[in-house]
Amino acid sequence: MSEALIVTRWRRYGKDRLYVSTVDGTRAGWHDLLSGESHVEAIADREAVLQAIANWQQSTSGPITETATAADGTSQPIPATAAPEHEDPVGAAKAPQPSSLAVATVSPDPDPATPPITLQVDDELTASADEYEDLAVRRAGAEAREQAVALRQAAPVRTFLARVLMVHTEERAWRIGADGEEKVAAQLDKLIQRDPRWQVIHAIPVGDRGSDIDHLVIGPGGVYSLNAKHHPGAKVWIGGNTFMVNGQRQPYLRNSRHEAQRASKLLTAAAGLPVSVTGVVVPIGADDIVIKQPPLDVAVINRMRLTKWLQARPETLDLPAIDTVFRAARRSTTWRPH
Repeated sequence: MSEALIVTRWRRYGKDRLYVSTVDGTRAGWHDLLSGESHVEAIADREAVLQAIANWQQSTSGPITETATAADGTSQPIPATAAPEHEDPVGAAKAPQPSSLAVATVSPDPDPATPPITLQVDDELTASADEYEDLAVRRAGAEAREQAVALRQAAPVRTFLARVLMVHTEERAWRIGADGEEKVAAQLDKLIQRDPRWQVIHAIPVGDRGSDIDHLVIGPGGVYSLNAKHHPGAKVWIGGNTFMVNGQRQPYLRNSRHEAQRASKLLTAAAGLPVSVTGVVVPIGADDIVIKQPPLDVAVINRMRLTKWLQARPETLDLPAIDTVFRAARRSTTWRPH
């Protein structure tokens, strides 16, 4: 990695993290200040990312304080060790907690003895830190996995017996769905390794009714909302606007079309430029996929062909446009504007 790295501190929902990116906004990795774990993107220089994190920590080795504005307009210091406020388990709204974000610009090959670090405040991130969650670090299948875990915890014995007897339950459906999303994410990782211009966000919660986008893919070939459908051993048949799984008609094409239209509208409003989103249904694990007639406005792409298919899309977005759309897409407020 031959360019400077930016380290941004983010506190929200009981988390305290450092996000590392290049100056053009490309993700390089992140570090959990609570657990001490570091995560480096596949396309990044691991040593450079870890050095940037270490330099940031060294530069803030003293007591870190934050400020809050009191009712009388005065600023009061808040110790950084104060316990972060967590969300109510049933999703009740909480008052936003103060946040302190500092950006550290680090040379690619710093001298360990005298690390050249310049600290500055990112005004845009600071202004909106209490207003949105950064979705760029969400794991694939996060929404589906949470649903499966909740159902398992609600009925652990019944869930165990259902697994032993191979009974199809709602918990199994969510769990299998999460597994499928993780498999698609693995293919998208290959896409990013081959062309770092592509950006991906997983498990995007949309609206307030439990909807989510499995994967949003943004790159030179356009913007795509991917809907993973995991049907191990199934027979899939597609003809025009009809999607059949083992002889049963499924609403996947209609849902994908609606999801893409909704994403296009929300991203256009948030990014300030027209954003066209194409819906893609990704079958996973099927033994047989027959496409008699391709749908007109939704793509159906087998998971193993996904990377090459995306790479083959005609280039329609330049780097500034990709960055603008990605910055809008990673904000949770883009998808829950109200």
